[in-house]
Amino acid sequence: MLRPSVVPPEPIRQLRDLTRYRVDLLAARTSDKQRIDKQRIEKLLEDAQIKLSVVASDSFGASGRAMLAALIAGERDPAVLAELAELAKRRLRAKKPQLRDAFVGRFNDHHAFLLATMLERIDRTSADIASVEATIQAQIAPFAHAVAQLDEITGIGHTAACAIIAEIGIDMTRFPTAGPSGLLGPLCTSCEPVVNQSGNRASTKATGHGNRYLARVLGEAAVTAGRTNTFLGERYRRIARRRGARRAIVAVGRSILIIIWHLLANPDARYQDLGADFFATRIDTQRRKRNHVRQLEALGYTLTLQPAA
Repeated sequence: MLRPSVVPPEPIRQLRDLTRYRVDLLAARTSDKQRIDKQRIEKLLEDAQIKLSVVASDSFGASGRAMLAALIAGERDPAVLAELAELAKRRLRAKKPQLRDAFVGRFNDHHAFLLATMLERIDRTSADIASVEATIQAQIAPFAHAVAQLDEITGIGHTAACAIIAEIGIDMTRFPTAGPSGLLGPLCTSCEPVVNQSGNRASTKATGHGNRYLARVLGEAAVTAGRTNTFLGERYRRIARRRGARRAIVAVGRSILIIIWHLLANPDARYQDLGADFFATRIDTQRRKRNHVRQLEALGYTLTLQPAA
């Protein structure tokens, strides 16, 4: 009486493990960067009277890492360290005098050891991410055609296409429709409230019982599409004006998932953007026509509409 669960083939399951682990590694690296940058490294440089954060907003950028690496290697000359700003964007290159003043301090071998150890943690995570990414690219090769199909959708790039295929596979015969009873099912969430151990009831709007990895990549794709002058971008903006950005993200994410279902269900299908003017030239026109006809019929008229020559 119950529909059996969808169990993807082993290559898809392995690909899913890799893409989900990549997400977790990216989150861990971001967390380490924020925590170390704001607390440990900043405190360490302040102890050495190095005021890099006053001049450079991102200590982990290309120039920031080059300066920190030079400090670790033993360079103490503020003028030489400031010259490394050539690796940065124009805004930081224009701050060489301030950078020279920022590096006037008492940075010693003790600070260098601690700084190297802190940065090594982030570099190890980055190396793990690169290794996982290389394995993903090797395992996604048999699905290159499907990746190319999804890559054409507005807001979806190569990385997002790999993650989506890892979550739903490429066999759409397992999903009878693209609606809530089919492919949209894993994205749907329950409306029951969350009850934590403390007894507090959280929001009753959604509990996150759906596939959070799939929802995440579709949400990012929806936000990206919302910045474009395309059909999906205009759909995002129309919904956002009426109901807010959060609902627009969910709606456009669902639209993208429906497009994905149709593309993967037909290997010969290609994505074609309807254009940002689709609503104005078609949907709005039909709505206005229906409204005018309804008003005239309410006044007792019977209309027969014919297209103008």
